[in-house]
Amino acid sequence: MKKLFGTDGVRGVANTEPMTTEIAMQIGRAIAFIVKDKSKGNSIVIGKDTRLSGYMLENALAAGICSMGVNVQLVGPLPTPGIAFITTSMRADAGVVISASHNPFQDNGIKIFSADGFKLPDEVELEIEQLIFSQKMAALRPVAGEVGRAIRVDDSRGRYIVGLKNTFPKKYTLDDYHIVLDCAHGAAYKVAPYVFSELGAKVTALNVSPDGTNINHGCGALHPEHMAQKVQELGANIGLALDGDADRLIVCDEKGNIVNGDQIMAICAQELLHQRKLRKKTLVATVMSNVGLELAMQKMGGQLLRCQVGDRYVVEGLRKQGCNFGGEQSGHLVFLDHNTTGDGVLAALQLLAIMIRKNKPLSELAAIMTPYPQVLQNVRMAERIAPEHIPGFPEALKEAEAQLGASGRILVRPSGTEPVIRVMVEGEDEAKINELAQSLCNVIVKAERR
Repeated sequence: MKKLFGTDGVRGVANTEPMTTEIAMQIGRAIAFIVKDKSKGNSIVIGKDTRLSGYMLENALAAGICSMGVNVQLVGPLPTPGIAFITTSMRADAGVVISASHNPFQDNGIKIFSADGFKLPDEVELEIEQLIFSQKMAALRPVAGEVGRAIRVDDSRGRYIVGLKNTFPKKYTLDDYHIVLDCAHGAAYKVAPYVFSELGAKVTALNVSPDGTNINHGCGALHPEHMAQKVQELGANIGLALDGDADRLIVCDEKGNIVNGDQIMAICAQELLHQRKLRKKTLVATVMSNVGLELAMQKMGGQLLRCQVGDRYVVEGLRKQGCNFGGEQSGHLVFLDHNTTGDGVLAALQLLAIMIRKNKPLSELAAIMTPYPQVLQNVRMAERIAPEHIPGFPEALKEAEAQLGASGRILVRPSGTEPVIRVMVEGEDEAKINELAQSLCNVIVKAERR
């Protein structure tokens, strides 16, 4: 069992266990130990989002890596997919991202990419933990000229911008598009506006003034209603909302209607099927995706393959099955032909290219999928706990499933990144699923108060 790593790296409140400088330095040492043992290059990229705590964790990680005789390349604030891109393009041995993604600013996290740009598998994360909690690294302390050095990479942002633009068809421009872009005061606050404006779009950029504490606060992919309102006010063609590390995307159409990850996947999967580029005619999505997406894929002549929640598991499913496109309802969209992880800006470019080719507004394209009524509620806990261990909850869940019958489904799971229980109920009767979701949440809240 892993003690530090969750579904997306190590995460928690910054400056408290496990997100302390002491643990960060040890993680750095462990990554360097593994790299030094397996590679001759000995270079690790470190990037971050715009959180205040990123400075201390960046320095701690760099210190740990250098103390093992491995060099560090510091790229500063850059989206998580940008770190994956830079890691591979610079032929580094690993890439480290300091970010808590969509979480509030007081949280932070550490995510690690291997040399091929993919997130570390569970067994390597477990190896890092074993190195941290054992004494194996204690005697390994290079001295004199054998310690590593840290350098700043000044052109990383430009490299990533060029890489993103190269995924957009060269025969198209965005000259006729007005885009409202919400960067959530996060890692893409400079990259994303440049990408779309350099391709010709008129860009109204929102939340591009990070101060270390405002990341994700009332903005971005978690709060797309503000972007949607601005689209309506300005008569823009589309709204794009990113989260703090820009690996997820939520969109709104020209009418201000929110278009989530499931709908974007349906649009993009249809296009890839049309071009005969959707490998095995299969889309990989998680158990959270709406059944309407599954039905839409069947109607197109394709299929939906489900995996557990987390973009890393989407990527694992894609690689295992030999597929090339998948994602999550929350907006993580993975185009393996272009990058190794979810990328909000890249996904937006693929969607815009489809709009241009078909010469249709997003509202018309989104009609390809009819979502079933679905409600998702979150209950915050004092500490992480499995739903089956909550008193009275297994019985309440069994009763709710009996009431819903074959006309829907219920999914209850603990968040992999924060102490939250997520309750999702899906079915044909919207009033009924809201009632069932609320009753299940009430059982959790009641147990938490005891």
